[in-house]
Amino acid sequence: MKPVPGHPRPIDRLLAVMADLRDPDGGCPWDLEQDFSSIATYTIEEAYEVAEAIDRGDMADLRDELGDLLLQVVFHAQMASEAGLFNFEDVALSITEKMLRRHPHVFAQAQATDAGQVLANWDQIKRAERAARGESDNSALAGISAGLPEWLKATKLQSRAARTGFDWPGPGPVLDKLAEELDEVRAEFDSGAPADNHQALEEEIGDLLFVAANLARHARVDPGAALRRANLKFERRFRAMEALAAAQGQAFDQLDLPAQEALWQAVKAQE
Repeated sequence: MKPVPGHPRPIDRLLAVMADLRDPDGGCPWDLEQDFSSIATYTIEEAYEVAEAIDRGDMADLRDELGDLLLQVVFHAQMASEAGLFNFEDVALSITEKMLRRHPHVFAQAQATDAGQVLANWDQIKRAERAARGESDNSALAGISAGLPEWLKATKLQSRAARTGFDWPGPGPVLDKLAEELDEVRAEFDSGAPADNHQALEEEIGDLLFVAANLARHARVDPGAALRRANLKFERRFRAMEALAAAQGQAFDQLDLPAQEALWQAVKAQE
């Protein structure tokens, strides 16, 4: 790595390192080949790794993963700077101004006595920002990114609708709706082979998942975090089953389903 004298702050050194990596004269061939689209995938991946570290409660790893995520911001800003679009300082200034603008109850004279009022003010300010940009979509659902993971988009759609009063009064009706959607999925399976009614099954399973996301919202549970934890739990238990089978001199994939289920129950009991 080239020396980076005269940059005492870590962020200044990071910016200098990124500039060196993208320097056509002696930079890194891989970094030089990248563009916004190719790096976007890594940006999304690093955000998920931050969430995973939080789920594990691993603060040392969280520090490292936040660094990886910061690198993504620096990478995009460096490429934009090279194209004469904006730089890292512009990014920092933009988000600072946005936070000042969207928190008038802290930095101006507006009032917000609870989190609900903060969100209401936030939505109103965002509507004004969209209007100032000349956007004509006045729907309560306007501004929800099409690029969000679908589970997150579902909860955002439901939350926005709920702010207009269009919402179930509590989890009871949502549970009833979930049971109804499950019955509809079951009916589609009973009506024929999955290959014969794939489109109908996709629609009904989509409805089931949408209601499940709504149930999570009513429980104030992040469905993405809940699913990540469920994935981690399944992986932990499955690996433990494989280890238990190996300790018994057996290959897990050679066991029949009842034997595998017995191992599953044994692993659960150990937890």
